[in-house]
Amino acid sequence: MSTVEMARGQSARDVLAWSRTLVDPAMRAAIGTLRPAMRRIAGYHFGWWDADGTPATGDGGKAIRPALVLVSAEAVGGDAAAAVPGAVAVELVHNFSLLHDDIMDGDVTRRHRPTAWTVFGQAPAILAGDALLSLGFDVLAACGHPAVPEAGRRLNEAVQELIDGQSADLEFEERDDVRLTECLSMAEAKTAALLGGACGLGALLGGGTPGQIAALTEFGRRTGLAFQFVDDLLGIWGDPAVTGKPVHSDLASRKKSLPVIAALTSGTPAGIELAALYRRQGPLSPAELAHAADLVDAAGARTWARARADALLTQALRRLHAADLSLVPAAQLHAVARLATHRHH
Repeated sequence: MSTVEMARGQSARDVLAWSRTLVDPAMRAAIGTLRPAMRRIAGYHFGWWDADGTPATGDGGKAIRPALVLVSAEAVGGDAAAAVPGAVAVELVHNFSLLHDDIMDGDVTRRHRPTAWTVFGQAPAILAGDALLSLGFDVLAACGHPAVPEAGRRLNEAVQELIDGQSADLEFEERDDVRLTECLSMAEAKTAALLGGACGLGALLGGGTPGQIAALTEFGRRTGLAFQFVDDLLGIWGDPAVTGKPVHSDLASRKKSLPVIAALTSGTPAGIELAALYRRQGPLSPAELAHAADLVDAAGARTWARARADALLTQALRRLHAADLSLVPAAQLHAVARLATHRHH
């Protein structure tokens, strides 16, 4: 536990648990308004029930984004309860992207269970993702907050940027000449945009000043990019028992993640050998996947990615502490950012 967390007597995981007590009932109520076919897939995806509708206690994910919305609202002097619709909207949008990403990436496991598309089919899972996206904007529009028009615009900007990032990610799969600057831009759009949007949305719904909203948005974006660096490291070296995904999953799918592109563009012998492996036709064997991971490490990309994540977290915290925020919520944001960038799943 960090000094900040001990001073508050509360860990980042406590903050996430508190957030769930506010967000989960509203999430279930929102999902309950979906038509039966979409409700069934969405509830399965969230771990609330099995494919046949039997109640389950599956892992619903880290839920960092809705927590950032609520705590950002409190950080500018607002009420977390008033920001719950924004938190629900952000989490629905995030899970829309996950349902679609699993199909596009061919992932068969998420949160320690088969992905929704492998259970219900690709087309139904796509429609369920569409339903969550639409529902997110509906929840936000119906909340009656005076900042709803601006909140909707901000959320839409984040979604459009997320889609642009995902489009670039798909394009990279067909290219052998992806530059590191392109990969960084893709990651900022695909991941950082929504985390920044979550913080900015919370600050807006909490009645923050333009300066506070801007500072928290940038804090979220820097944290989000650091989050993606860590996610990419876990996609190669994460423990399947913890991550819920197969070992070396990103390498098996030839994903052009940040450490992979750093290795491929390093000009090192290890990077050159990795490029040859990535160009190979057909699946790589477990031994070849392990060797590919060693090559990324030997090219210096593993160390580089971890260092970049740490630097981005430092930048995020500087923006957080430079803003005029309430002390306890600011400490909560600090703790959640550290958890997001020093996690194992």
